[in-house]
Amino acid sequence: MKAPLFPRDTTTWQAFELPAWRALTRSTVEMGVLTGVVVRAFRALALAHGAGPDGSPGWLYVGATFGIGALMLCGMLTLHLSNFPVRRWPWRVLVFALVEVAAEMAASALLIAAGREPLGTSGRAHWHDLPSVAVGTLVVRLLTFAIFATVLAAVVQLVRMTLARRGPHHLHQH
Repeated sequence: MKAPLFPRDTTTWQAFELPAWRALTRSTVEMGVLTGVVVRAFRALALAHGAGPDGSPGWLYVGATFGIGALMLCGMLTLHLSNFPVRRWPWRVLVFALVEVAAEMAASALLIAAGREPLGTSGRAHWHDLPSVAVGTLVVRLLTFAIFATVLAAVVQLVRMTLARRGPHHLHQH
């Protein structure tokens, strides 16, 4: 007898949904937008409220805010890249940078419209400043992300090679 065209028993596939945080970190667009908005808001707050008694921020304040901003940028990129193999990182880094800068410029445009976008520590940005701010931000982000992702990829590969040399038995010891 021939096998029936439609089987009597079918395999049941159980669907699962990623936790919200994991789903967010896997999305290049969502992580880029979130990073861009947060970094631009942080920058605006830091420049608006960081002036000392003489009107200029101290070097410690500038260094701390720069460090926190770099940590936010690289941390968000790391959260995103950690979901993927290293061979997929180059195009993801590029797309992440483009989306992040686009989101930053959208936030910057809203801040300019509200008259709250700082241009350095001395004044406010205007609409004619937006193209130069966008180009400068894009160049800095591309360089920062490319250098950081290259170093991160080297570290990841080094750790993987080290663990591979130790063998799988090392991973299961308590």
